[in-house]
Amino acid sequence: MAAPMELYCWKGDWGLPSVDPDCLTVLTYAKFSGAPLKVHKVTNPWRSPSGRLPALKTHDDGVLFQPSKIITHLRKQKYNADYDLSAKQGADTLAFISLLEEKLLPALIHSFWVEGKNYVEHTRRWYAESIPFPLNFFLPNQMHKRNLERLQLIRGDSWREEDEDTERQLYTDAQECMSLLSQRLAKHKFFFGDSPASLDAYVFSHLAPILSAKLPNNKLQQHLSSLPNLCQYCRAILTIYFAWEGDSGPRITPKPQSGETPDTEEEPHKRRNQVLSVLVGLLAMVGYAVLSGIVSIQRVGPDHALEQGIAMEDNEEEEE
Repeated sequence: MAAPMELYCWKGDWGLPSVDPDCLTVLTYAKFSGAPLKVHKVTNPWRSPSGRLPALKTHDDGVLFQPSKIITHLRKQKYNADYDLSAKQGADTLAFISLLEEKLLPALIHSFWVEGKNYVEHTRRWYAESIPFPLNFFLPNQMHKRNLERLQLIRGDSWREEDEDTERQLYTDAQECMSLLSQRLAKHKFFFGDSPASLDAYVFSHLAPILSAKLPNNKLQQHLSSLPNLCQYCRAILTIYFAWEGDSGPRITPKPQSGETPDTEEEPHKRRNQVLSVLVGLLAMVGYAVLSGIVSIQRVGPDHALEQGIAMEDNEEEEE
């Protein structure tokens, strides 16, 4: 029997199975398609075989780390949530996913990673508290930079950070996108009827964090709340497919009894992995300090060292 496919993703919070939209897309699609995955919910991307989250470890195609590639692989393994869609519905799926990535995703990134109050008081704080020491000192900043680059890539030359007009247009586009999704969904259970498809996985993963996260400034949530069918849509998916995976309880979990292991820590040699993570983190911090000039290393020749030693002896004699 072939080894099961293993999915590495960010853990959940705020009543969601994962706090990351990309991880949420893959988790939701796997639920819809019935793909049997061994899920590792982690708070350290270095535990992923690719160094990124989400990542799917397969027994034939190696490691995949982009949601679209992971979903394509699951389809090849006969776990296809779009099997019953018509050609027109397939075309609509591609069009709406493109709309999400062009119009809603930039505002989602901005809301969590760029808007000052949200980033400082919510996003950076959550990751700093969740990521293990010492990685929590620099990984959130790396993620912040990566999301800024992703936003720049999506919006192109039209993106200007700290430009009020650009920011206003960003949220206007997102609100129009959500309104269009609300009109398309109407009173249906899912976008193509009574069964969920890949489009539902993408839409849910973009809307659920907006609806669930308690951001200080959540302009997107204000508009989403005015679209009751989308709100009910997100809650229904959480209830039906993720009833016991919200991770909304306290972060401190009770110590398991002998013979028991936590659901999100299924890998062997957990202590060894933690020690290695700390050592690698310390080496990375030292390397950064040296490269940035915070710490400098000077080579001292033997003659100079001897002179310093004689001088120190002379000083000691004078003090006596």
